[in-house]
Amino acid sequence: MDHDILHYARKRHTTKAYDASKTIPDETADKLKELLRLSPSSTNLQPWHFIVASTPEGKARVAKSTEEKFPFNSPSIHNASHVVVFASKLAVSEDFFAEILDQEEKDGRFDAESDDIKTERKTGMDGARKMFFNIHQQGMKDAQHWMDKQVYLNMGQFMLGAAALGLDTTPMEGIDTAVLDEEFGLREKGFNSLAIVCVGYHDPQEDYNAALTKSRLPLSTILTEV
Repeated sequence: MDHDILHYARKRHTTKAYDASKTIPDETADKLKELLRLSPSSTNLQPWHFIVASTPEGKARVAKSTEEKFPFNSPSIHNASHVVVFASKLAVSEDFFAEILDQEEKDGRFDAESDDIKTERKTGMDGARKMFFNIHQQGMKDAQHWMDKQVYLNMGQFMLGAAALGLDTTPMEGIDTAVLDEEFGLREKGFNSLAIVCVGYHDPQEDYNAALTKSRLPLSTILTEV
């Protein structure tokens, strides 16, 4: 049965316990990966990298980030079907700008009736992206924070998409990111980890949060219409 988007927004909750016997089918896991790839980001910068752990060995490596400081989070990592590490770029090079631009061209973003118009569109996109990045890097001095925010945009879309696929999720900042960075050599690759999301099927007997009423502030508090 099809549902509108509010059905999944209302149904989604932070899962507190997973059924370790249930595994996400490969076809659904592939859709999750596409959700990561298709997320919006400011100027299409895509300043992220993801690690998907679906084997016991892989999840154990992720769980190292919780063993010392956040042991209460370890069971969810081990019992979830999949765990995704969300990481943000530490810097943006000219080569990376060129890589994005080349991909956009391959995907037909600049297609036009003449080469001149195509070149104009391509040059305009490249200039706009660098302009906004430089606003944050040189003007506001918050480029790292700005890129981190793009990763969190991805995380929000990912969790809502997972709910639409019939899956349960747990966003988790209760991790030692330094441990994760070292375990997967992220900083050497130009990234730093921010958070993880566990994905799978909740344990109806142990996931107490599933039965609780969702609580949010009313629109009258959070919304102004003009």
